[in-house]
Amino acid sequence: MAKNVQGGKTYGLLKSQQEEKLNLVNESFLSDPLYGEVEELASNLEMSKKKFLEFDLNDQGELDMMGLKRMLEKMGVAKTHLELKKMMAEVVGGSAQDTKPRPINYTDFLKMMLGKRNAILKLILMFEGLGKDNEPKETGPARRKTFGDLP
Repeated sequence: MAKNVQGGKTYGLLKSQQEEKLNLVNESFLSDPLYGEVEELASNLEMSKKKFLEFDLNDQGELDMMGLKRMLEKMGVAKTHLELKKMMAEVVGGSAQDTKPRPINYTDFLKMMLGKRNAILKLILMFEGLGKDNEPKETGPARRKTFGDLP
């Protein structure tokens, strides 16, 4: 990496490098016969990549507990610490009693999202995506508020 690169540029470079790594994983899933039956595999992989990149807080290619917590809070589905540990254990294996669960790497994330097993996290992410499709998309500048808009 270049030495005279400023913060924003460095962040952009790190994100593009991370995206390239995730693209390689996506390509391996596209060529894996185990996932050949998955409908719209390429679009599912792209959606999963975007979601994963958005919440990978440490830029290590993993969703740690804080990244998962932030993801669920942003979707309006806040969970307790114990519930987060159970979700992570369900995705990566292990036990919710582990003091520090293993972070969810991108491969684990994809296996959860594309697999036949319905993990709690998968269901939450699927329903969050369905809800967004039904919301009307506003374009242009925000409309002017009136007193009738007040609660």
